[in-house]
Amino acid sequence: MDGESHQLDATFTPLPVKPLRITANQRYLENTDGEPFLWVGDTAWELLHRLSLNETELYFQNRKDKGFSLIQTVVLAELDGLHRPNANGEVPLHEDNPTRPNEAYFAHVDQVVAMAEKMGLYLGLLPTWGDKFNKKWGSGPEVFTPANARAFGEFLGKRYAKCPHIVWILGGDRIPETALHREIIEQMAGGIRNQQAHCLMSYHPSGGNLASDHFGKAGWLDIDLFQSRHQKGFREYRFTRKGRKRNPPRPIIDGEPGYENIPNLLNKWHFQRLDASDIRRAAYWNLLSGAAGHTYGCNEIWQMYDGKTEPLFGAQFSWKEALDLPGARQMGILRRIFDSLPWQQMVPDPSLLRGVNWWARPVKIALASPDRSWVLIYSPQGNSLTVRSALFRKKEKVAFWLNPETGEKTEVKGRISSRFQVPDPQSDWLLLLLDKANLEKWSLVSDR
Repeated sequence: MDGESHQLDATFTPLPVKPLRITANQRYLENTDGEPFLWVGDTAWELLHRLSLNETELYFQNRKDKGFSLIQTVVLAELDGLHRPNANGEVPLHEDNPTRPNEAYFAHVDQVVAMAEKMGLYLGLLPTWGDKFNKKWGSGPEVFTPANARAFGEFLGKRYAKCPHIVWILGGDRIPETALHREIIEQMAGGIRNQQAHCLMSYHPSGGNLASDHFGKAGWLDIDLFQSRHQKGFREYRFTRKGRKRNPPRPIIDGEPGYENIPNLLNKWHFQRLDASDIRRAAYWNLLSGAAGHTYGCNEIWQMYDGKTEPLFGAQFSWKEALDLPGARQMGILRRIFDSLPWQQMVPDPSLLRGVNWWARPVKIALASPDRSWVLIYSPQGNSLTVRSALFRKKEKVAFWLNPETGEKTEVKGRISSRFQVPDPQSDWLLLLLDKANLEKWSLVSDR
């Protein structure tokens, strides 16, 4: 590997919290000043249910420092969220009635919502987990009807109408299996939208589904969210590609990929667990396939396991210990890489790659600006990358290897040809190719 290596600059300044909107091409998100917004989410489903305000602040600060831009959590939580009190001893509803919210419970939600805004974090807020309208599994109980779903949606929409940092996510790991399920969701969405005409909304389906599979014609569905699987080698990019073919076009996000440190395929014997390499592969596969963002997940954090509650899916240590797992830190590296590029002007460009890109092997994926003056290629594993030689004929290119695990960049010295030998075939790599004239615009690392 030729060239001098440099580490990513450790500084990170989050964007101010301003309302989000869909970009003109309907593929990405930006704030109302037109600044690109990269959804780098974390899965904190049980945060409102299990953490105190002080613990929430610790968690938020850790995620802000790492570069996360959005936190996904649930108002009516999955793990017996209607009957097991929160950290303040409160349940969310009186007598399990969505039209009778407990003010003391929602006072805590108010504080968390305000804290997130103050700290520069957006919230992907689920009104309820799916077992409250389609039990299927879990605690339930099913408490929603179309009428009280509408009332609950209006209650939430009105209460948080002045919160520019909330993206509403309906569903909660369920798909509508009956006309009643569908009507409940439609009414809840209508209730929120009635109070917040310009809020962004999405839907969190169960694994292997896109939101647009079930609500593709719904006027309230702004963002096409999907859930992939907790499986090593799962080809998440297939869902992003599928979603980009849908009409109308929408931003696409993997809202629940495989979690760091969760057993592969949720195997109860816990023989093999997903690690940071699985996290990186899913994220880069999706983003280079044209996604508008990506959500990270960790087995211990989604459930806010404290070492005392029941450890689900073989949770091994507390959520506080899990905060600094390598996959979480590497999501910050991912954000810094994308923030350094005109990524919203770049599109999937598979024709750039030469040779057979076997589907049975970890596929290589390319993203490029329309004039190919910026090119980013992800190689999950392999000895070399071969790029079409036409890329190098018109303008002089410079090339850098980016290490998604450490954040190091290394310039490829000497004559640039169409074939690139990866620095280590056992690891994943990013290859950045850019016109030499763009080099001054690219400020990923500190060269001190």
